[in-house]
Amino acid sequence: MARVISVEAERFPIAGAFTISRGSKTEAEVIICTIRQGSHTGRGECVPYKRYGENMDGVHAAIEAMRERIAGGIDRVGLLDAMPAGAARNAIDCALWDLEAKITGTPVARAIGAVPLRTLETAYTLSLGEPEAMAAQARANAMRPLLKVKIGGDNDIARIRAVTEAAPQSRIILDANEGWTDDNIVENLAFAAEQRIALIEQPLPAGRDGILRHIAHPVPICADESVHEAKDLASMVGLYDAVNIKLDKAGGLTAALALRNRARELGFGVMVGCMVGTSLAMAPAVLLAQDADFVDLDGPLLLARDRVPGLVYQGSLVSPPDPVLWG
Repeated sequence: MARVISVEAERFPIAGAFTISRGSKTEAEVIICTIRQGSHTGRGECVPYKRYGENMDGVHAAIEAMRERIAGGIDRVGLLDAMPAGAARNAIDCALWDLEAKITGTPVARAIGAVPLRTLETAYTLSLGEPEAMAAQARANAMRPLLKVKIGGDNDIARIRAVTEAAPQSRIILDANEGWTDDNIVENLAFAAEQRIALIEQPLPAGRDGILRHIAHPVPICADESVHEAKDLASMVGLYDAVNIKLDKAGGLTAALALRNRARELGFGVMVGCMVGTSLAMAPAVLLAQDADFVDLDGPLLLARDRVPGLVYQGSLVSPPDPVLWG
C-alpha cells in the first residue's frame, strides 16, 4: 500500500524571548511531516536552523522533493543516502519510525533497546543577557538541579559569577554558541573551573577550534556545532570531551543512534539536546537520551504553549512519550 506524505508549517510562541550569542527569537517555527499508510499515521517534527543555512521554505521543499520516494517505500536506511543530515531528513526519519511503530505495534523504545524507559532530568535554559538579568533568571530557577546558561560575549566572567551566585545549588552547563576566542578561552575556562561548572558547550567556532587540542580542559568541553554525524567524530578526538547530539543536526533518530554509539566507542561523553520545538520533536530524543550523561530537552518548557497531547514535565523531570504523541 502506497504511503502518502503531507507537510505543514506551524508556529508556537516562546514565553518571552530566547536569546543566544547569534540573536533572539520570540516564536518556534517548526515543520511537521506526516506519513500515512492505510489507517496508520506517523509524524515527525523538525526545526530549521539558520546557522546551518536552513529556513522554513527550504526545509519544506526538501521534504516535498522526497514525496515519490516515500510513496515508493524508501526505508530509513535508504533515507540516509538519499538526503543530507539536517532538519528535513529528521522530520521524515522520525515520521517513518512513528509509522513503523503504529503498523507493527512495536514501540520505538523497544525497537532501539531503550527499555525499560525512565524519567529523565533535563537542563533548563537561561537566555543570554546582562549579568543582572541572568542572575534574575537563575534566581527564579534556582530550584532546578541543572541549568544551561547561554553565554558568548566579552562579559562572560561576570555572567558566570552572577549565575553561580544566584543558583548555588544547581549544576551548570555553559553554552557559548561559538562565542569565545583564542584570546579569552583559557581565562574563561579557568574561571569556569573555579565556579565548578559541569560542562562547557562549543566555546569556539566550528572549524576554528584547533587550540582545544593544546590547552587544558579544567572543565569538560562538549562539541555542538562541530559535530553532526558519526563520520565527524574521529577528527574530534583530542579536541572535545563530549558531544551534543541533536536530531535536527544528525538528520533523524536513525543517524543519531549511530552517532551516539560511535561516540561511546571513542570515549566521548554524550549530551542529547534540542532546538526550541514542541513535545513532538522532543519525544524521539527522550528515547535516545535514556543513557545520556546530560539531557537538554527543555524545548516545550520555553514555549508559551505546547502541542496537545504533549510530554509530561514535572519541574525538570520529563517522562517518556505516550504512543499517542509519538513512537
